[in-house]
Amino acid sequence: MEKIKERYDVLIAGTGVAGLACALHLPSDRRVLMLTKAAADESDSFLAQGGICVLRSPDDYQKYFEDTMRAGHYENDPAAVELMIRSSPAMIEELVGYGVRFARDESGMFRYTREGGHSVPRILFHGDVTGKEITSHLLAAVRALPNVQIAEGYELLDVIAADNVCFGGVVRENESGDVFPVYAAYSLLATGGVGGLWENSTNYRHLTGDALGIALKNGVRVEHIDYVQIHPTAFYSERHGRRFLISESVRGEGAVLLDKNGSRFCNELLPRDIVTSSIRLQMQKDGTEHVWLDMRPLGERTVKEHFPTIYRHCLDEGYDVLKDPVPVVPAQHYFMGGVKVDADGRTSMRRLYAAGETACNGVHGKNRLASNSLLESLIWAERAAADMCVRGFDEERSAPRPDLAAYAGYAEIKENYAKAIREEAEREAYCD
Repeated sequence: MEKIKERYDVLIAGTGVAGLACALHLPSDRRVLMLTKAAADESDSFLAQGGICVLRSPDDYQKYFEDTMRAGHYENDPAAVELMIRSSPAMIEELVGYGVRFARDESGMFRYTREGGHSVPRILFHGDVTGKEITSHLLAAVRALPNVQIAEGYELLDVIAADNVCFGGVVRENESGDVFPVYAAYSLLATGGVGGLWENSTNYRHLTGDALGIALKNGVRVEHIDYVQIHPTAFYSERHGRRFLISESVRGEGAVLLDKNGSRFCNELLPRDIVTSSIRLQMQKDGTEHVWLDMRPLGERTVKEHFPTIYRHCLDEGYDVLKDPVPVVPAQHYFMGGVKVDADGRTSMRRLYAAGETACNGVHGKNRLASNSLLESLIWAERAAADMCVRGFDEERSAPRPDLAAYAGYAEIKENYAKAIREEAEREAYCD
């Protein structure tokens, strides 16, 4: 790998769709460094199954807006919701330009699916690996850029800041433990969510809320740290670790939830938090550790064409979804809170931006509407890049030198970040 330099124009922490979209919209003459703790393709963006929402026509705007607000318990920022919805057609067109292959019908028109909380089908998809389809094309496009350097196995430990201005970050090479400063005109926090802090989660284990810990340490404004979404249907297993998600699109296409007696007990197309509550109540009534998801109503063609990954995984676990229901249980899935940002991804610290699951821009409110996450991440990352360009890269700044000795205790630093996140979440929950 190319040696990491001391200075760049933009430092990006994270290689999910948010980090990639930002890099793709920066000028080709600006040097960009992207950091990722693991491999570049091990982000939650790759794991997204269901799809990405889009405004199908002007006639759908009010319904889409209301669906998003209702799912978020009307705690959403209406201006942010409008911005996302109205920006969606252009974003989908851009993704298609990068080679993303959304499902189409016989006449070549987009096919749409539906998930919980949506009043109509408006979700574009690629089988049951939509996140992988989108993110892999964006990653390939970024890898082709000569001005962007991707550093795998490196993480952001802290920001370099003075007088509430960001000058870059303190970076750690995880294999060697070496710590060094990287200076940049602008920095973007896009490290994903907090699933690694939970015992059972659909997230990668290395996504431990790093950016939140950094923000809390440096007095950067955060919001709704206690807003964590539980996905109703993760595959039940007695093994600990990351849970395999069974997409909400499965229920959108007609799968039903059953109790221990094989009886349906709820409306599967209500928002995720309501379905999750119904499942937990039923588990309590039945005295069981899971309920059952019946995919047989979908039929063999839909299962094998739309959900091949889910079908294969369940077979590997000993369940043929064409013949029998599969055990499912709620699991931590998505984080609606985060580092507070405005409409252009700016945080409360100058020259520091945030996007993706790391950020809280007001779109999701208290509960995310299914398949809004990829869309929201892409739009705010693009807007952050545009804002950087408007502000310019040519300002000469005298940057402070961080005390690298202060970062010698890696395990202690990470534990302190996790503790700060937990304490802030408890404080917010208590104050609410």
